[in-house]
Amino acid sequence: MALDARIRNQLQKLTPEERLEQRCDMEAMDKISGGKGGFRPDKVIAYAFGDPKLEGTTFKTRGAVFRSGGEWYRLSYKCEASADRLEVNAFKYKIGDMVPREDWAAHYLYD
Repeated sequence: MALDARIRNQLQKLTPEERLEQRCDMEAMDKISGGKGGFRPDKVIAYAFGDPKLEGTTFKTRGAVFRSGGEWYRLSYKCEASADRLEVNAFKYKIGDMVPREDWAAHYLYD
């Protein structure tokens, strides 16, 4: 996913850690949108079901979720970025089960 100047400028205002998380969340939405399943994600949360792991320019999470069509789905991904954390060099992901609505409040998920 190529970044336009406006998004790039906004990301550069974040700390390196926040920039990496936001950039990887954006990449997740792009990859999921272009993948199988017909998903159209409008939000990704990297920490809904567990804390992500950050190692240099690599961001890993098994506790992420994304919202598509008004429903939340479990997500895990590994994102490797450039030194400035603006370009994604490698990205792998796996979509999990739909999160039951009765679990939303416990994980701060919303409509």
